[in-house]
Amino acid sequence: MKVVSLLGSPRTKGNSATIANRFTETAAQLGAGTVTYELNRLAFSGCQACYACKKGLEQCVLQDDLAEVLAAVREADVVVLASGVYFGNITAQLKAFVDRCFSYFKPDFHTIPEPSRLTPKKLVFVITQGNPDEALFADIFPRYDLFLKWLGFSDTRLIRVCGIGPASVDAVPEEVLRQAEETARSLVA
Repeated sequence: MKVVSLLGSPRTKGNSATIANRFTETAAQLGAGTVTYELNRLAFSGCQACYACKKGLEQCVLQDDLAEVLAAVREADVVVLASGVYFGNITAQLKAFVDRCFSYFKPDFHTIPEPSRLTPKKLVFVITQGNPDEALFADIFPRYDLFLKWLGFSDTRLIRVCGIGPASVDAVPEEVLRQAEETARSLVA
């Protein structure tokens, strides 16, 4: 089993990274191969809307640091997307990755029953936010979940923490870390 974790926060040891890392550590203990990418440390561009991935290529034409990440996700069984909430959405780094996922769609994706080039995958979506109001930004996961299911992420899980901002680093509640461990056990075992 292969697990790929994408850390969207620019904070290397931030809250979303702490939760994602607990998931991957548990998955590794269960025998999964894991790899983690800190998107903020990579040099890459967002989707260029060139449609090269629909006109003869089976992958994104851009040859930047995200090419390796896209290839790793293609081969993964489980993908972890982790992000804090920045201005009401996932970070720009993670959003740029999601936009580049357009390359996983087949050329006629909008008219065929199986639009994705990906084999079915499992997804863990980690979201942390400073605001304690759970209703605020509750729309983030459903928006991305809909799109990612279309891409072939058939089993999606959400780990979300509200009221934990950057000043709270190293203060991720123990029950959330246990949730990350339990989620890893349920998806990897």
